Amino acid sequence: MIIDKNSPIPQYFQLQTWLIEQIEQGIFKVDDKIPTEKEISRLTGLARTTIRQAIQNLVNMGYLVRRRRFGTFVLNRVNNINKHPIIGVLVPDIRSGYSPELARGAGDEAAKNRHSILLCNTDDLFVKASFHVNRLIETGVSGVVIVPTASTDENNLILIEKLKRNKIPVVLADRLIPGIDIDSVTTDNFEGAYTLTKYLIQKGHKYISINLSTLFSTERERLEGYKQALLDHGLSIIPSIIFTGDEPFSENRYQEYARLILSSKEKISAVFAGHDRIAFVIAAVANEMGIKIPEDLSIVGYDDLPFTNTHPLNLTTMHQPIYEIGHESMNLILARINGKKTPPEKIVLRSHLVERTSVRSI
Repeated sequence: MIIDKNSPIPQYFQLQTWLIEQIEQGIFKVDDKIPTEKEISRLTGLARTTIRQAIQNLVNMGYLVRRRRFGTFVLNRVNNINKHPIIGVLVPDIRSGYSPELARGAGDEAAKNRHSILLCNTDDLFVKASFHVNRLIETGVSGVVIVPTASTDENNLILIEKLKRNKIPVVLADRLIPGIDIDSVTTDNFEGAYTLTKYLIQKGHKYISINLSTLFSTERERLEGYKQALLDHGLSIIPSIIFTGDEPFSENRYQEYARLILSSKEKISAVFAGHDRIAFVIAAVANEMGIKIPEDLSIVGYDDLPFTNTHPLNLTTMHQPIYEIGHESMNLILARINGKKTPPEKIVLRSHLVERTSVRSI
């Protein structure tokens, strides 16, 4: 289906995105005549004014050219060889989570090397990331640092391939895409989760719940580290106290998970939250239910976000070098811009445990 009429995305934008895909995949080749407005209307059910708007946008963007009395044809878009000293940085949400810290690390390193960054907020949506990638290509940026979106690996790969076809170097930051050989900077999420789980076990906890999303490579690795630590210390993996979803973080959704965990019939004494924001949601729901932390329930998080050390929960967590991820990602991009031809580098930074007071010994 070309057009999803139930989608909040404007129909003209859906059509122009589809046409760009046909061009970039070689289905509509250079100098090919695209279908007429009448033919597209018959194919999609769209009004011709909507079709005209999408086509005019692509004319303005340099994908198409109108030839009077002949129709609309695909243009040969010549890449801007003299790229601007601007690097695109795509992050999930510049207002929250680790994005501000990562962007700061990337921006500081870029400025030190006389480059600027163009910061793009994707809201973890593929369609927004795709929009920004198209604009960055048109702008002629010299490179892109991207945190893959909360979408399928296949969708994220489409974005990477589009940039590579336009000879724009790319670095993946934090999250990875399996099966792609590309520069990346992340942390050892398996080892970090293993360390946190081992810490809880050494505090006497045997019934340790976990709550995270399996949508992201980072949290999938944390789940595996948690499981391996249990097994290595002679504890069983209990499926009924593993709470996972396949969606991005939403406070309302994770409040539901928190209530399931806190009302479980299992003897849960500790919770491993997939990241700090999940931990804060669980703590808030626990407070509503009269459950005290750490007296009644211990909790650990992951990331050690900048405000974590001032939050009343005083959360024990795994510190991730987020600023350094941004810094190292920018270093890799700058090296590629300057002509480095070595095989892709995969940098894995180390995290460390930050012990506070949200865990008690039993």
